[in-house]
Amino acid sequence: MMPPAISLARSPSSSVSASPLYPVHRSAAVAVAVAVRHHHHRLSLPAKPAAGVCCASPAVELLPSLSPDILVRDARLEDCWEVADTHCSSFFPDYTFPLDLVLRIDRYIALLSGFSVPPGCMRTCLVAVNANSLSRSISIECGDLRDADFQEKHGLSKASIAGILTVDTVADYLPRRGPLKQRRTGIAYIANVAVRKEERRKGIAKMLVAEAEERAKSWGCRSMALHCDVNNIAALHLYKNLGYKCIRVPEDAKWPEPKIAKGVRYNFMMKLVPKM
Repeated sequence: MMPPAISLARSPSSSVSASPLYPVHRSAAVAVAVAVRHHHHRLSLPAKPAAGVCCASPAVELLPSLSPDILVRDARLEDCWEVADTHCSSFFPDYTFPLDLVLRIDRYIALLSGFSVPPGCMRTCLVAVNANSLSRSISIECGDLRDADFQEKHGLSKASIAGILTVDTVADYLPRRGPLKQRRTGIAYIANVAVRKEERRKGIAKMLVAEAEERAKSWGCRSMALHCDVNNIAALHLYKNLGYKCIRVPEDAKWPEPKIAKGVRYNFMMKLVPKM
């Protein structure tokens, strides 16, 4: 159903609370290789980067305070690079060049292709925009994305997007229904909740989840679902405070789960959506 994902090294202490919604594209690595050769650099992708750690969505705040400067809206085409950068800086903060650039370009391509969904399904990427931050144009060149001079030059540290979330009714990570393994309907699935480090403790994750629930209502969904890393205590508290319950998965049941990194265990959580 999905192409194989890039294998990411992970430390025992890292955790993941949501899966990438869109598949990893091998064409991203090819595109980066061409760009790097053009700049007379040699691209080498380490199988296990020394500092590579796949982190949980540290987006969630336990007791956040809502910020009046944040606006939640649908992502636009021109937002895709900032969305990709926000996702990778939150989930893979310790990856360095060139792999960090590969991941961002891969995510960018996945976002562009992710706007198409199966017939009868809905999908959207929500972004929390900081009204006090001005977004500048970004060009992609070889360099360390974590370098302060590089970020200042290309505007990566001045993004207006503070947080992201994806919600859909595609049901890729929900158990199939009946002997024909049909997609489940009426359930909206949340993934990829991420907030930029400098924008945390403002209730942005809570605002994004609330807007996702409103969107699910407008789609006619009766419930919400998500996977949360069992080790991400902050995320578990947030979702439980918002009314999500852990659903016991039957033993030996082969329910689909995100596969962002090896060894990660998830809680499957659901919440009923009040009727409009």
